[in-house]
Amino acid sequence: MYSRLDHKYSNRMVQPKLTRLELQIMEVVWTRGACSVREIQEAFPEPRPAYTTIQTTVYRLETKQALRLVKRISNANIFDAAITREQAQSRLIDDLLSLFGGRTKPVMAHLVQSGKLTLEDVKEAERALRALSKKEKPK
Repeated sequence: MYSRLDHKYSNRMVQPKLTRLELQIMEVVWTRGACSVREIQEAFPEPRPAYTTIQTTVYRLETKQALRLVKRISNANIFDAAITREQAQSRLIDDLLSLFGGRTKPVMAHLVQSGKLTLEDVKEAERALRALSKKEKPK
């Protein structure tokens, strides 16, 4: 499909950095599928952001290649996600870790102390690390 704006991210493999409102809009699209600007705006709880605020943000997301225009019905543009929830989460986590110089221990310590990291989370992480370790071992 086409885009009205020049894509400044077109030659980059890095996922775009998304603002809080952009993430909220992406969450609507990930949950509901392809939507018009009006449908996205109506998915927000009251008091909703203005239609024009959502519209401008949707067009910014298109420029960042996080959303893509999939069709046009009458005068309504229908947008769908161009990145996955996992890709957006990965970018957020990478940004968070960069605040700590890439160190994971302060983040893990906070999660443990705040009670947000459960023993089941740790076991799942251990399984993932073991699986990754097996993949990396040459045969």
